[in-house]
Amino acid sequence: QVQLVESGGGSVESGGSLRLSCAVSGKTERHYCVAWYREVSGKEREGVARIESDGTGGLYADSVQGRFTISQDKANNTVYLEMNNMQPEDTGKYYCAGDHSACWRKTLERLWYAYWGRGTQVTVSS
Repeated sequence: QVQLVESGGGSVESGGSLRLSCAVSGKTERHYCVAWYREVSGKEREGVARIESDGTGGLYADSVQGRFTISQDKANNTVYLEMNNMQPEDTGKYYCAGDHSACWRKTLERLWYAYWGRGTQVTVSS
């Protein structure tokens, strides 16, 4: 299994940028995949982007395509989410989630990610 810790959240104005980090530890010698999710109070947790530990398999939600970039630093087992041109609707608590065995599905469905971090808050003001 892997453990995940998010960092980098904060407040930004509309049009601004933030970079989130997800530090992955544990069984990192095994192939794994990581996805970012965000949650707004009262709404279902939304998958934002995912990537595999070898840097392949990038996938984005339509709502962030072209604005967000996910990347993997395998040497440091850290996954980044670069968020540009941020909008108020990007506000939420962002979580990273990981898995080993379901990576072949290349999906953002939360069902397939067994390990979760505690989240980091992102607020975008208009």
